[in-house]
Amino acid sequence: MLVDSHCHLDFPDFAGERDEVVRRARAAGVGAFVTICTKLSHAAEIREIAASYDAMWCSVGVHPHNADEEGVEDPAEIVALTEFPKVVGIGESGLDYFYDNSDRAAQRRSFQSHIEAARDTGLPLIVHTRDADEDTVAMLRDGMADGRLKGLIHCFSTSRELAEKSIELGFYISLSGILTFKRAEELREIARDLPLDRLLVETDAPYLSPVPKRGKRNEPAFVAHTAACLAEVKGLAPDELAEATTANFFRLFEKARPVPPAAQASIIPA
Repeated sequence: MLVDSHCHLDFPDFAGERDEVVRRARAAGVGAFVTICTKLSHAAEIREIAASYDAMWCSVGVHPHNADEEGVEDPAEIVALTEFPKVVGIGESGLDYFYDNSDRAAQRRSFQSHIEAARDTGLPLIVHTRDADEDTVAMLRDGMADGRLKGLIHCFSTSRELAEKSIELGFYISLSGILTFKRAEELREIARDLPLDRLLVETDAPYLSPVPKRGKRNEPAFVAHTAACLAEVKGLAPDELAEATTANFFRLFEKARPVPPAAQASIIPA
């Protein structure tokens, strides 16, 4: 069984089609999902989606693009939303200096609130970072100094240095369809050298469709292509890679409950 550790099933791209999208994913061997929050104003809808399906969980958080509009300065706002049983993570939050859709100071303030919420709840922090690696690592390191903090770098596609520093902090690395792109040789080389027990896979659907689905809307079923690529890079059989990344997911997202083999048979069509 595979887990899509990061998708956005509340986005309008999936309106009216979620049941079919989930069915296709399960037919492809994807038995569990986390649908990710990017605005607290969407949290109720995301919770409702997660509650509608077995082995689907969700997060609460504000994407750095939305920090100007909905940035959180009081961690208690986030913590209050984690009481819902299917909320298993904090984010996605972080820093995006590539697009700079929100003021950088606002991004940092919001990210700090997410770090504190993750620390206070013990839930993993789902980190978005783009062209901001130095500040991201510095803020995570400071967060570690103040107490226990765990999490992952979502949609990792940057430097070996970021990967190594993140793993030193105890974080996990989540790989998306970017891993399969023709020009991603350097990323594949980095992935080859990263410890298997720190890797997850994701789609970031509806974005970043992997080869051979480039040009199509991404969806959770397609995480199987990313996993197959990662298995090849690591010199593993696909089943070995799936078993390892799924075990890593449940080790990190402790609030999510592993899906027993008997239950897998009922949610994943033969």
